[in-house]
Amino acid sequence: MKKICFGILMMMMTATTSFAGDAVKSFKQDPFSHPHFALYVVLIMFIITIVLVSIAILYVVKTLNMFTADAEREKALKLGNTYVPRPSFWARLSQKMNASVPVADERSIEMHHSYDGIKELDNHLPPWWTYLFYGTIAWSVIYIVVFHLSDSLPLQTEEYESELVVAEQQAQRLRASQPQEQIDVEKLVYNADAKLIENGKAVFVDNNCGACHRGDGGGNTIGPNLTDEYWLHGGQAKEIFTTIKAGVIDKGMPAWGKSLSPQKVRDVTFFIMSLQGSKPENGKAPQGEKVIQAAPSDTLRSAAL
Repeated sequence: MKKICFGILMMMMTATTSFAGDAVKSFKQDPFSHPHFALYVVLIMFIITIVLVSIAILYVVKTLNMFTADAEREKALKLGNTYVPRPSFWARLSQKMNASVPVADERSIEMHHSYDGIKELDNHLPPWWTYLFYGTIAWSVIYIVVFHLSDSLPLQTEEYESELVVAEQQAQRLRASQPQEQIDVEKLVYNADAKLIENGKAVFVDNNCGACHRGDGGGNTIGPNLTDEYWLHGGQAKEIFTTIKAGVIDKGMPAWGKSLSPQKVRDVTFFIMSLQGSKPENGKAPQGEKVIQAAPSDTLRSAAL
């Protein structure tokens, strides 16, 4: 048996280390070429073997118990005695764990009083329940000493607060390693940078802005036309930025500032401003007030497009 276990262990180690230097693909993508395929096969075969051997052992034990019971029954008949079946292993274990008294022996724990013919038995708590109760008492003492008297470990509130401090430190290091451009909304002016506009267009499409404003900005039943000179909430860069960031909740426009960074909101703002004067087909009728200043010049628009 030791040689078999040692051989299986060696096969597992070989299967694990032989492909250590190869590029590993997902097991779902290519299970047969996966470096751990041989290991999984060995483990499955080992488990199946253990299950089959266990079933065989249980069957043999059950058969032996049956032969033993038949022999005891025949012996009792020859001697003229009443055959009493031997309790099974699980019955004996259950009786021992629960400290229960067999029904035939209940007179030994019968209390010497009765109520309307009903007698009371002096049953005790099961040992496992008693030990578990004693364990909780011991654990409570350990808990009080460790968490309250010695302060060896932090309480849940202290642990939560310390984790918040660690998380903030990690966030600060991440922000320091990935510095981002600071945006002053009050000084924000339109920039026809093609890259910024392209980024804004991608965000505009990915966030389903076109569902209300159409992909070309022409507007539909819900969203207004973004290509004309009329604006409901201001047409300056900072006003468009604020509208996108804070949203217009009463009209169904969400506050995109909760899910988009200021840089992405800025890029969407520039993309929308680049649509000025594009005159898409079947554009929605103008809404709001006319704002000439919001429209970029033809030179800026050409550069943006």
